[in-house]
Amino acid sequence: MKGNMLLAWVLAGAGGALLATAAQAQDIAEQRAQGRGAEAQGAGGIGADDPGIEDQELDVTRVIGVRLYDMLASEQTEGYSVDAATVGTKVPAALRDIPQSVSVVTHDAIEDQGFVTLDQLAARTPGVRVLSNDYGRSSIFARGYEYDAYSIDGLPAPMSSILGSVPSLTAFDRVEIMRGPSGLFNSTSELGGIVNLVRKRPTETFQAEVFGSLGTLDDGALGVDVAGPIDEAGRVRGRFVARSTENAQWVDDNDNRQDDLYAAVDIDLTDATELSLGIIHNAKDITVNNGQPTDADGDLLYTRRSAFYGADWNDFDSESTDVLAELTHRFANDGYGRVAARYSDRDADYNYAFGAGAVDDQGRLNAAGFGGKTDETSLSLDASYTQAFDAFGNDNEFVVGLDHKDYDQDNRQGRARGLGSSLSVGQLNDLAYVNVLDSAQAGLSGFSLTDTRSELEETGAYAKVTVRPIAPLALIAGGRFSHFSTEYDDRTSDSESSRSDSEFTPYAGAVLDLDAQHSLYASYSRVFKPQTAFNEDNDLIDPREGDQYEVGIKGSYLGGRLNARASAYQLEDSHRAAASSDPGASYSVDTGEVRIRGAELEVTGSLTDQWDLIFGYTYTDTEIEKASSARDDGIFLLMPENMVNLWSQYRFQQGMLNGLSLGGGITAMSDFSSSSGVEAPGYAVVDAMLGYEFTPQLSGQLNVYNLFDREYYLRAGGEGSFNFVGQPASALATLRYAF
Repeated sequence: MKGNMLLAWVLAGAGGALLATAAQAQDIAEQRAQGRGAEAQGAGGIGADDPGIEDQELDVTRVIGVRLYDMLASEQTEGYSVDAATVGTKVPAALRDIPQSVSVVTHDAIEDQGFVTLDQLAARTPGVRVLSNDYGRSSIFARGYEYDAYSIDGLPAPMSSILGSVPSLTAFDRVEIMRGPSGLFNSTSELGGIVNLVRKRPTETFQAEVFGSLGTLDDGALGVDVAGPIDEAGRVRGRFVARSTENAQWVDDNDNRQDDLYAAVDIDLTDATELSLGIIHNAKDITVNNGQPTDADGDLLYTRRSAFYGADWNDFDSESTDVLAELTHRFANDGYGRVAARYSDRDADYNYAFGAGAVDDQGRLNAAGFGGKTDETSLSLDASYTQAFDAFGNDNEFVVGLDHKDYDQDNRQGRARGLGSSLSVGQLNDLAYVNVLDSAQAGLSGFSLTDTRSELEETGAYAKVTVRPIAPLALIAGGRFSHFSTEYDDRTSDSESSRSDSEFTPYAGAVLDLDAQHSLYASYSRVFKPQTAFNEDNDLIDPREGDQYEVGIKGSYLGGRLNARASAYQLEDSHRAAASSDPGASYSVDTGEVRIRGAELEVTGSLTDQWDLIFGYTYTDTEIEKASSARDDGIFLLMPENMVNLWSQYRFQQGMLNGLSLGGGITAMSDFSSSSGVEAPGYAVVDAMLGYEFTPQLSGQLNVYNLFDREYYLRAGGEGSFNFVGQPASALATLRYAF
């Protein structure tokens, strides 16, 4: 690992030197959009006098065939709409030019709805399903599959609920979510898609903000965000963000604190070359809540929402640090080069007790325990070159690149099924302290231990070309050649397994512009996922393969302020590992096959300069063609067939109500169940927001969650745990002062 890291950094430095010493690029004037509504400028900062623009109408803000190398931050463009995204691409691309389903949640949408962590945001995002846990420890799904990684500015690192590596949003301007496999740039990943977090960047002018919040569920936050030039010429710019958050607590003793720090600096090495450096640190301190048990009949309890089925010594502590470096260069021929690196270091230490079975008729249950330590490091490197070219009388484009990633995880976990029997809730809360991992490592009776190390290393070369044989039609083709190796060391059983192989991942798409507002699209995408399960011969089972076919129509209205999409897809998953059905067998077999079909409708943006909207409807139909195991396939039972998300906000700008903002929304889904047979009914929850600008510097906001105090379950689990009650009616007040 260390040798690979050193080599990777040397390669990154060499690539940076090549870019920095390349021929000086011609000066490219920077355009700054004022306010919202200028889609071409808001997305790309490109003015009408830029070179390379062949056709632009004053009343149509979308510019075809012009690369959006610069994309203004959503905190500058304001509102809920952006016309471009970087997820699944190497430089920003217009949403209508990406032939897959992409949602972008902007800075304003994040603040208006009061999101702190990615799982909070995902739970209110169209097409995304969250299996709730403590904030920062939930599982995020799309199209039936969990996002097992998230990218920062296009650089991936693993994400898992058990490790608590679901990120805070403190350091980020916007969140881009692509649904469905995208193996061209993220090959060894899950089938759900890609989440890309775009960092807040230093600004050319000074800006600063302090904020604080206080809620009715013992929640609150304090923070500061400062950005601006460091030197007089403004060639060196910096940003610093700090936030301490106490998340809402509606279950007794379920404290959840997060502390975030973010620092960044951007340096103009030349007029054409920029170096960007950043560091993000997050610390979590959580009194773990593992959800409620069921009653003796396997039904949800619907008793006290605040009941805590755990010990008062339950604890989860984690720290994560991400270091990022990026070097970009504009070439004189309008080419664009980028070399970037991300190093992540995460540690988690957890120990907690929870219900081991259903509550009996006397309200008593048994207790189980879980504890562990996990150390994880990851390195992601990427070097790409993007170039526009003329062909068929139209603007076209290609991108080529190399990337490398190395994920290394050391994991020790202890389990106990018999920490206590026939306990009341109060007795479970007062359970005598047990260090579950230490007890398992000592070999005590009733405790089991797993001690594993896994490593995934992959190097890939990719290329994608977009060709317009006629002006309205874009044909997209790409491919990726990846060489990967996996190692899995089970130190508990003293067994090792490894696999090394190469894979080719194709990609194809087409976008047809029907008119200035509408585009039809179709795409085929693929991804593969190495597995750690091994077969009867003690060889790792072949990687899972996922293929997706998607068609849809995208629209852009009101000068690009409002974006809409209707899509349908089919996703196929094969080579899924399953436990062998042979009695006493400890190996797995290659058997599972799943087919998922669905449809999505999404409308996001601004109906007027004052009125913002997010709406989404999702339909999912899952067919298990060959079952792997009841537990594995049961995850699909937790995916409701129908989901609806709605949020809208209106800002008054005249008269007596000038400065007032009103917002509200609904999150709804149909019923769902778990592989254990626990059934949860569908629900609809209403949230609301009231905001007011007291002065140009001082603003206040009141968010009300579950306005009508609906009692519902977010997640269904087993008889003993993972049945999570939704947040009761509550309010959070926030004040912000901008300098």
